[in-house]
Amino acid sequence: MKPLKRPVRRGLLVAHVAVSVSWLGLTVGLLALGITAFATGDSATVGAATRAMKIFGDWLVVPVALLALVSGLVLALGTPWGLARHRWVWTKFWLTLITTGLSVFSLRPGIDAAAAENAVDINLVIAPSVATATYLFITAISILKPWGLTRRGRRLRFSASSAKSVDARSPRQTA
Repeated sequence: MKPLKRPVRRGLLVAHVAVSVSWLGLTVGLLALGITAFATGDSATVGAATRAMKIFGDWLVVPVALLALVSGLVLALGTPWGLARHRWVWTKFWLTLITTGLSVFSLRPGIDAAAAENAVDINLVIAPSVATATYLFITAISILKPWGLTRRGRRLRFSASSAKSVDARSPRQTA
């Protein structure tokens, strides 16, 4: 992919961070509602909490998750970080892909079932808890950028540095 121009990259980065933080906040909201519904003995509170969770699940979870995934993918492919050059980017990608899939195929159906039955089980507390921990981990590795290059990243860096050193020593142009 062609590298993104600076204004486009910066705008996309702001959008990606905003959407990712929104996803984290949405999940914390689902966790609060899930705990409330699970811990209360009042059926009216359970009904209100599960209906609110259903609104979040129906209208926000999937679009926010997909926007975070797509904006992160475009940023990875359009910047020098690359998708498979650095372990932290590669890890973020797979965790985001997995959590997006779980949000669509596990969390939403669980919320829909709870809202239909007006009853909550522990899964609607565990799922947002695990998701929140995952998003906090993804945020941490985005800031800290640990673990260095992947094998592909080392190979690309080595081939780029060896091509530069050969070109610098040779008075003739190389192909």
